[in-house]
Amino acid sequence: MNNEVCPRLSPHYVFRWEASQDAHILLYPEGLIKLNTAAAEILKRCNGERKIAEIVADLDATFPGHSDSIGKDVDAFLTMAQDKGWLAKT
Repeated sequence: MNNEVCPRLSPHYVFRWEASQDAHILLYPEGLIKLNTAAAEILKRCNGERKIAEIVADLDATFPGHSDSIGKDVDAFLTMAQDKGWLAKT
């Protein structure tokens, strides 16, 4: 994905913490998707205002010591999330 894109969640999904799942989830009309910690950290930053480069920089600052792969991991996750329709088309 282009680093200048500001990803945001598709309006068909709700991102939230679900205590019964002990995880963040994506809720949609047909069910829910339980997210792992890394996916949740990325999606909580996808507010339509932050560019991908800013998301990567924020994650790098929040989780120091992982900068070698954060950019590639974020790009791969966002590409998958957009392919699955979790993110609004940009």
